Amino acid sequence: MIVFVDMDEVMADTYNAHIEQYNQRFGASLTKEECMGHEVWQKVPLEHKDTIWQHYLEDGFFRTLRPMEDSIEVLKELNKKYKVYVASAAMQFPNSLLEKHQWLDEHFPFIHWRNRILCGDKQILRGDILIDDRSHNLEKFKGRPLLYTSPHNIHTNNFERVNNWKEIADELL
Repeated sequence: MIVFVDMDEVMADTYNAHIEQYNQRFGASLTKEECMGHEVWQKVPLEHKDTIWQHYLEDGFFRTLRPMEDSIEVLKELNKKYKVYVASAAMQFPNSLLEKHQWLDEHFPFIHWRNRILCGDKQILRGDILIDDRSHNLEKFKGRPLLYTSPHNIHTNNFERVNNWKEIADELL
């Protein structure tokens, strides 16, 4: 059985990194709770919107993300039971390709480099399960799509949802 797992907002806490960097840069106090149902850039003043997108272009952004709670332990076990592939969009932002690879080496060394698909479009994926936070990646997937809860997708209802890595463990292990 083949399981594809997205990185940003599934394995790596990209959402909170945006909030933390924004707050640090502007002395703001934006919270995840204030952003629920939205992208971070939608909850900042219009004149700051582009700074959120600039995070993706900054050296070290992808390299310094925190792993999602329980993701390392659960993926280690999933990797023993399934063929696990990391499938992450990495072509849009120049630094992300190398930084995501380095981040995986540090936090998920048990996922071999051959099982890392850093791509531009996930509709090429063919397997049994795709765990992703973006519904547009799940829409054309022919296997079982699992929507990983992130603040931006809390109002998306047309996919089977997993809220955290413990739920994934309960479902798949």
